[in-house]
This record gives sequence, C-alpha cells and structure tokens, in this order.
Amino acid sequence: MAEESDLERTEPASARRLEQAREEGQVPRSQEVGAFLVLIVAAAAFMLLGPWMMHRLSGLVRRGLLVDHQAAHEPAQMLTRLADLSAEALLTCTPLFGALLVAVLLSPFFLGSWNFSAKALLPDPSRLDPLKGIGRLVSWSGVVELVKAVAKATLLGGVAAWVLWSERGDLLAMFAQPLPAGLANAGHLLSFSFLAIVSAMLLIVAVDVPFQLWQYQDKLKMSHQEVRQEGKELEGDPEIKGRVRQLQREAARKRMMAAVPAADVIVTNPTHYAVALAYNSGMGAPKVLAKGAGEIALKIRQLAANSGVPMVEAAALARALHRHVDVDQEIPATLYAAVAEVLAYVYQLSTWRQAGGDLPLPPAAIVVPPELVPELGRG
Repeated sequence: MAEESDLERTEPASARRLEQAREEGQVPRSQEVGAFLVLIVAAAAFMLLGPWMMHRLSGLVRRGLLVDHQAAHEPAQMLTRLADLSAEALLTCTPLFGALLVAVLLSPFFLGSWNFSAKALLPDPSRLDPLKGIGRLVSWSGVVELVKAVAKATLLGGVAAWVLWSERGDLLAMFAQPLPAGLANAGHLLSFSFLAIVSAMLLIVAVDVPFQLWQYQDKLKMSHQEVRQEGKELEGDPEIKGRVRQLQREAARKRMMAAVPAADVIVTNPTHYAVALAYNSGMGAPKVLAKGAGEIALKIRQLAANSGVPMVEAAALARALHRHVDVDQEIPATLYAAVAEVLAYVYQLSTWRQAGGDLPLPPAAIVVPPELVPELGRG
C-alpha cells in the first residue's frame, strides 16, 4: 500500500502517537520563549543589581587607572594587579550570570519541558542527504522559519534603532562626562534598552508559542488508516487489553460503592454476600445499586453501617439477587414478593424510628423460588 500523503492526515494525534513522539525527542519547542525568559531575567536582575554593579565596577576602573610609576615598570606586578581586578569584576557580575543560568535551565519547562531521548542522539543518515537538506530548506516549514527570522530581525532592529535615536543626546553626552556619571548613565540606558527589547520579545513570543503548538499538533496528525491500525494494535495487545479491563472494573466498583449510601436496604447472607436495593415511585421495580461477595460484601456492609442504611439478613434472597441481577438493573418479577417483604419491614422500621411504638420484627422466612437460589459458594 502506498504511503499516504500529508494531505490525508486529518485526525488529531492519539495519546500513543504523542507518547511515541516524546520518546523520539519530539516535543513542542519555542526558542523565543527561552530568549524572552533570559532577557526578562537579565532586565530584572540588572534593574535590581545595576546600581550596585556600576558602583563596584567604576571603583575597579578607578583602581585600575591609579598606577604608581614604579609599578608601571614591573610587568609581573601589573599582571597580578590585572588578574586581581578581573577576578573582582567577575565576582561582581556573578549574581547576574547566576540569574541568567537559572533562566536558561528553567526555560524548557515553559513549553515542552525537559525531555531526554536516546533516540534523538542516534545518527540519522537521512540528514546527510544533500537533496533532502535542500528539500527541508525550500519546504513550507523552511519558508515559515525564514519569514519568522526576517520579521524578528526587523522588529528587534527597529526597536534598537528607536532606542539609539531617542537616547542619542544622552549617549553622546556620556563621552564628555566623568567616569562615575558616565557609567551611571550607561546603566540607565541599558535598563531602558532591556525594557524595550523585552517588550518586543513579548510580542514575538505571543505569536510564536501558539504557532509552535499548532505546528507540532499538525505535524503529528494521523490518517484514518493510521488510526484504524493503531486501534487494531492496541486491541491485539493482551497486556493493554488486560489493563483497560482492570481500569474499567475499578471505575465500575468505585461508582457502585458510591451508590451504597443511597440504598434503602442491604440484603445480606449474612457474611458471604451483600446486595444494596433501592426503590421509589419513579422506578418500575426495585433496583440493585451494588452487590458483592467476600471482601466487597464486607465493604458494602461497612459503608451501609456508616451511612445508617438498614441491613436485613436473608441468605437465600441475597444469593438469588447476587446471581441473577446485575448492578443498576431492576429485579425480576419472580423476586417481587420476596423483596416486597424486605422493603415493607424497612418502611415499618423507618416509621417506628419516627413515631415510636412496638419495634417491628424482621421477616422470619422469606420465600424465594428454589431454582433461583444458587448453592453457597457458587453465587
């Protein structure tokens, strides 16, 4: 069968397709997010630390320029002095460098997160094919990247030109100012430049991130044939089928247990089986809300006791209900009479609790058709 073209890939990527792409190192990425985060951290750090850094650096420059005549003729002493001043300058800039390093490490979490893939490190011979390389350059995605690069360069270049033009007076005046004042004005100019560039980068990120997410989803789209094939593979995997059935059983059990407090009565064996029944005028017949044997029966009885749901011991009826009626189904007509006795007792018990009087006695012998009662242990 011929390989289907991209035009036929109209279905969104499945969870399995997305997971496979992640394993291969394919996650949505935006270089602009990382650049924006680094810039905004640099701007914030410079605005907070800039005055202190400029003061320290101007002091280092003054110390560097104050050299006595004797030291100027000692190369070793001058090199030592230069190394000391350089180390102090580097130490002064360390907080800024540290903030930038943290920004670089955290930037992947804003889109795509950290994702290490050994497959992405393996050599791909197809990347060495010059024809395919040219194809990538002239492809639609290559044209889009070129347009983005030109637009980004134009925007940032325009912002830089605007900053230089608007601040040309202060920029020219700095060369005639004393060193401390010149460095202070340079710091203000850098802060303003950072804010302008960050604002421009914010616009770029606002456009690039949605585009990258759309492009990633579009790239991983599947054809109808791929969707059908994946479904067949999943259905044929015994481990996956077993896991799906297990999750379905667990979900059904949770829903069943959540319905126990709404029951009118729990019919018990008394220890092996428990069946929760409910009835109101809107039902055609009493309905089984929950049922279970062994440990599940114990949990049903515990939930009933905690919720104040009455329990009636009727071994034959409990086994018959457990065997022949599924959860959320109404009882069969052959069990109407037996269940009616239980419900009548429950209603009498409710009336006694409200009005008092003689305590009603539970039904002594509930008659259940023998053919509906399974042997103990086979219900």
